[in-house]
Amino acid sequence: MVDPQKLRQVALAWLEDRVEAVGFAPAERFVEAPARHFPGDLCPQAATVIVYGTPVPAATLDSPLYGLHALQRGYHSAYTYLDHVGLGLANLLEREGFPSLVVPSYAPLVFHGAEPWGILSLKHAAVLAGLGAWGRNGLVFHPRYGSLLRLGAVVTAATMPGDAVREEDPCPPGCDACRLACPSGALSEGGFQKMVCLGHSVKHGIYRHVLGDRYGRENLEMVINTTGYNYWIDCAECLRVCPLNGRSRSGRG
Repeated sequence: MVDPQKLRQVALAWLEDRVEAVGFAPAERFVEAPARHFPGDLCPQAATVIVYGTPVPAATLDSPLYGLHALQRGYHSAYTYLDHVGLGLANLLEREGFPSLVVPSYAPLVFHGAEPWGILSLKHAAVLAGLGAWGRNGLVFHPRYGSLLRLGAVVTAATMPGDAVREEDPCPPGCDACRLACPSGALSEGGFQKMVCLGHSVKHGIYRHVLGDRYGRENLEMVINTTGYNYWIDCAECLRVCPLNGRSRSGRG
């Protein structure tokens, strides 16, 4: 039998120079995942979910004219990069004899009505793998990179020790900066309103045509996952005003 700790070290060694943050979550931690979104729905022998992330530069948020341009390209570059990282890691683990599957960093998405879901929620996976904790704005905060990490994951049949889940509230006491800055009203005292946020902040030139066409509405998932992939970001106020997104980045997470 392969030593689980040695397998973890193999994965960490491979990821060390490729990403800035890594965490491990045993598959049994996902007991509260929605139906059809369990690790075992992706990989039937799922034992561990390895979650990793790379940040967009914090200076992106300070650009007076082109912050959203830089953020859009940073996000989509990170998505592609993390998918490549996942492919390499999954192949490495399969060479060791363990079936492994890459969780897309962004798309393809699954639609529940008009609401987009990841095939496995990477934010929930990051929390369960100890990479960060939930903030008040519905984002996951890493202790060094704040909410600027883009995430990827591999679901594998390899059993590896998990990381401790972070229980602390990452937000400064009494901080209300994101709610006060949000122009859409998505951050209310009742919690984060996902679809309100997406409707205000995520745009694409094809969306109006898709939603106004019967074929597009009936094939929403296929259309968005192909022609609608490279979305535009029209708002990042919660990121910009957050005091957790400007911390020192010396060292690794």
